[in-house]
Amino acid sequence: MNITVVILTKDEACHIERSLQSVASFADRCVVVDSGSTDQTIARAKQAGAEVFVNPWVNHAVQFNWALEQLSKDTEWVMRLDADEIVTDALAAEILDKLTALGPEVHGVNISRRLRFLGRSIKWGGGFPSRVLRIFRLGTGRCENRWMDEHIFVEGKTAEFSGEIIDDNLKPLAWWTEKHNSYSSREVVDMLNHEYRFMDYETVADLKAGHSAGMKRWLKENAYVRLPGGIRALLYFFYRYFFRLGILDGKEGAAFHVLQGFWYRYLVDMKLHEVKAYMRREDVDVVTAIHLILGVKIEVSSQQPKNDINSEIPHDL
Repeated sequence: MNITVVILTKDEACHIERSLQSVASFADRCVVVDSGSTDQTIARAKQAGAEVFVNPWVNHAVQFNWALEQLSKDTEWVMRLDADEIVTDALAAEILDKLTALGPEVHGVNISRRLRFLGRSIKWGGGFPSRVLRIFRLGTGRCENRWMDEHIFVEGKTAEFSGEIIDDNLKPLAWWTEKHNSYSSREVVDMLNHEYRFMDYETVADLKAGHSAGMKRWLKENAYVRLPGGIRALLYFFYRYFFRLGILDGKEGAAFHVLQGFWYRYLVDMKLHEVKAYMRREDVDVVTAIHLILGVKIEVSSQQPKNDINSEIPHDL
């Protein structure tokens, strides 16, 4: 089939062999792009047969698109997989059976993604299984230019596979909270860029496409952001936990919905408030405030006029 699996890593020694083993039946080549692991990630990846590159980290989108540039030109299909994800046997069999039968007009394949949290499969709350585009023809797709929650763009039609990947992270809860603290800063960067456009802006938001990722992004960018900061995090949690029956996910599910559905979203809102308050108080532009408050250094788009990032700061947060 000529399919290459691309995995981005940093300190994923506990996951990388499991992930690579799950694609062994169909992957012609596995490429691991590491951003400075201090554990045995690289050694274990090589031992499992992967080709390893090392590249400094900026964000997921930049790293993945850099990885695409390293692939040989005769590569036909690419599969994006996270180090803590597993391709199920059913999806592996479906790839072997159906991928080569797709016509040239099909540029991407949507699959389902499920999540396990603290060892429990999350089934309720309206989030899982989610449909994600993870397989695409090389040269027809790339990762959208975002700092958080990035998806794959493709130029042509997409097909639908019923098989699943499982996100099953084995690291402790302390690691999860630290990771999502970092994620919240990255999401604030995207939210501020949506408002001030200090970087090139891309989004998969499309209410008409019928794709779950596009519809969710559209709702987030056109409805959720209009709600009062802080309050919207609480409303979102109640929607997930009670209206979408997240309460049925048990003790581990309660932890997930509280932490990911409320704590994380509230943290994003408060960091957004902090950046905007600093801009007003110190009379600085948004890029400077992001650097000083969030510790994220932004390269302003060369096409973005400098004075455009100093527009009036709304007081909605």
